[in-house]
Amino acid sequence: MALARTKRSLPSVDKTTLLTALHIGASSVSMVIAERTDDGTLLPIDFLEQPAPLAHDVFGGNVVSNTTTERIVSIIRGYQKTLSELGLDPHNFSRAVATNVLHEAANHEAVLNRIRIACGLPVSMIDDGEMTRLIYLKTRRRIQHLPAMSQRTALVVHVGPGNTRALLFQEGLITRYTSYRMGTHRTREAVEASHAEGPSLLRVIREHASGNLAQLRYDYSDISIDGVVLIGYEIQAVASFVTKKNEACSLKKLRAFTSETAALTDLEAVKRFQLDYQTAEALIPALEINLAIAETLSLKEVHIPVSEYEQGLLHDLLVSSDLTDTFAAEVYRSARILADRYQSDPGHGEHVGKLCEHFVVNLQDLHQLNEHDVLLLKVAAILHEVGTYVSPRAHHKHSEYIILNSEIFGLDRLDVTIVALVSRYHRHSVPRLDHPAYAALSVEDRIRVCKLAAILRVADALERTHAQRISKIEITRSSNKLRIRLPGLEDAAIERLAMDSKADLFEQVFGLTVVIDEDN
Repeated sequence: MALARTKRSLPSVDKTTLLTALHIGASSVSMVIAERTDDGTLLPIDFLEQPAPLAHDVFGGNVVSNTTTERIVSIIRGYQKTLSELGLDPHNFSRAVATNVLHEAANHEAVLNRIRIACGLPVSMIDDGEMTRLIYLKTRRRIQHLPAMSQRTALVVHVGPGNTRALLFQEGLITRYTSYRMGTHRTREAVEASHAEGPSLLRVIREHASGNLAQLRYDYSDISIDGVVLIGYEIQAVASFVTKKNEACSLKKLRAFTSETAALTDLEAVKRFQLDYQTAEALIPALEINLAIAETLSLKEVHIPVSEYEQGLLHDLLVSSDLTDTFAAEVYRSARILADRYQSDPGHGEHVGKLCEHFVVNLQDLHQLNEHDVLLLKVAAILHEVGTYVSPRAHHKHSEYIILNSEIFGLDRLDVTIVALVSRYHRHSVPRLDHPAYAALSVEDRIRVCKLAAILRVADALERTHAQRISKIEITRSSNKLRIRLPGLEDAAIERLAMDSKADLFEQVFGLTVVIDEDN
């Protein structure tokens, strides 16, 4: 694989400004060393990448083989040796992550344990939420200059090793997010048994993807798409063969290139495009899936960034926390779009979210929730009444069902499950172990649900009238009571009545009885 180094010598760099990122990807293990400059930007100093057939194992047999695991361990040890030689701590990467593909391996925990024991390095798996976040970052930082992104309606499609994600931008804002179980390595392993080659292989790939393509066509049938950007490891690896920087690639050219490449053996593809074997094996599925998506959307041209995919991913792993506010805004936007789709009262949901913030800010030492927990709480506030679209009766259960079966940009399935459960528990029953979705969570996540639902129930009780009557809240604690004062509200009888039925979970979780005091 490629090894890229700048001409700058590391000894001349202030090592306290250096950041390191490690990525165990679908077909390679890569590392970057970067310097954070005075203005906060990152300047790559060193980039290394070596092949490892992780996705081949996962999609071929549902486990990562011992051979592949030891290959990964060997690569990481080599990178650690490089760091040691440069005077850097080999066990303290700024970020060390593994592809979300690893989630699908039955022995993923054993693989991560082996890496931790052999390399002294804890590695976390990227979840679907962070993968979406990274795609978003790539869009903002690396492809926003492409002509397609200046169009009124642009679709960014990422065909990954296991899944395909689509982000719809309208006037520069994300208005829709969808994902499909259709990926390059997943498809490669699925069609391998056909032993098809050339045009026959392309037909098999297209047939295998037909169900997902039909769903994608339906999902965007109501939208007139002005421009499409195709991103992904494999297609960007060969982008320079079909397009020039900032120029569109016609579908005619992409179709011809796909047909020509399908006629090559894997060895010929390795030599022609300077790829490793794992990437070469997934190249034909990548090209055909991207081509099929473009044809499904009736496009005449697409844009394919010529930038290095893996180097960009490592860069964004290091800076992903820098755009927390902007990313959160897109998550909230996605939640509001979903709430609007099911005709939920927008004023009520937003106000409940604001009331939740009062409790979050004033009771930090009590709840000890992190920023992501608060994000989920506010999303639940926006969505907790979407179930009224089905029926006002038992709408909390309908809300759970709708949310569980929806996509919310930036949230993985665990996040969505937590939002759905918190929304369910905004009224009536508190969390119980005979509720399947709640019982399936880990103990830690069940506690999160209880904390978030307890706060949501109290905030929702204060917004019982749906009239946004409460603008100020004063919160104090005395003995075993949480005392709430509502300045400016002359009669809080309705709120007290609602609180009597909803504050039970708060008392169970936090040990405080909620009392609404008179505004004297």
